[in-house]
Parts: sequence; structure tokens; C-alpha cells
Amino acid sequence: MSSSRICIARIGAAHGVHGAVKLWTFTEDPFAVKAYGPLSNRDGTRKFEVTTAREAKGHLVATLHGIDTRDEAERLNGLELYVAREKLPETDEGEYYHADLIGLAAVTEAGEPIGRVVAIHNFGAGDIIEIAPPQGATKLLPFTNAVVPTVDLAGGRVVIALPGEIEGDDPDAA
Repeated sequence: MSSSRICIARIGAAHGVHGAVKLWTFTEDPFAVKAYGPLSNRDGTRKFEVTTAREAKGHLVATLHGIDTRDEAERLNGLELYVAREKLPETDEGEYYHADLIGLAAVTEAGEPIGRVVAIHNFGAGDIIEIAPPQGATKLLPFTNAVVPTVDLAGGRVVIALPGEIEGDDPDAA
């Protein structure tokens, strides 16, 4: 499962009065956002070019071409920025883009179906994989090697190592 566009950054609050923004990047090198050329919003209708970037605590402070005032910067808060997949480097063995995981089947170590991967989140303490079962609420699990020991892109699945929790077994039920 691959997407033709990959989200590589999210614009945060305005910074200062001259149109700078806080920029959270999802790239290994935070400054790589400048190397990919123009970035776009989700549907590709708006383009943004990072003209300057400097490191701040946990994010970058960036200026975007054509964004010159605080009001313009404030209107971009929360906007995700995407790049064409072909502009990104190939992944190494055992590495993948989160977008590659969306839609993959989630199975137990025994091969029993659990659901589908619907999202990968990061709320600051590490990645979380969200699995939607055929029925019922989605499950949020830590995305660690212990919980997700196998990602099989070619086979279209991820293996989940917590079958008791995923299958809905209630350890307190008698």
C-alpha cells in the first residue's frame, strides 16, 4: 500500500510578527523539508516553499515564500504539508514510510485477522498504531518491535504480538 504523496511536516502556530511559523517535520533530518522543493497541502491545491528554517525546541521555526504577516501565518496553523513520493529517498531493508502501512491487514502471530491499519499517530511519546477491527472500536497500540514484530509490505500485512488484548479477551472476565 503506497501513497503517491507523503506528509512530511505540519505547520504549527505563528512565530513572531513577520509570517514565520513553527514547523514540525516528520523527516529523519528536520531540515530536509527545504530540499524537496515546493510542498503542498493534502489535495495539492496550495504550494508552499520553505525559504528559511532554524532549529527550535522540538521543531523548526520556518518562513514560507509568500507568507509575510502574522495573520497569514496564523491561518496555516495545523496544515499538513506533503511531497510527491518520488522525491523521497528509497527506504532501507526493514524501514518504511508510515503511509505504506495504512490499509495493511493486521494479523496475530498465528495469522488470525484482527483488522486493518488505519493510522499511525505520535502524540509525543512514540508512535502508536491504530487498528480498525471489522466490528467495534479501533485499537491503539504502541508501535514497538515487541508489539509489531513483523511488517510485511510485500505480503500486505503487519503482525501484532498482543493477541489477547486485540481480540478483545477480557482478563477480568470469568
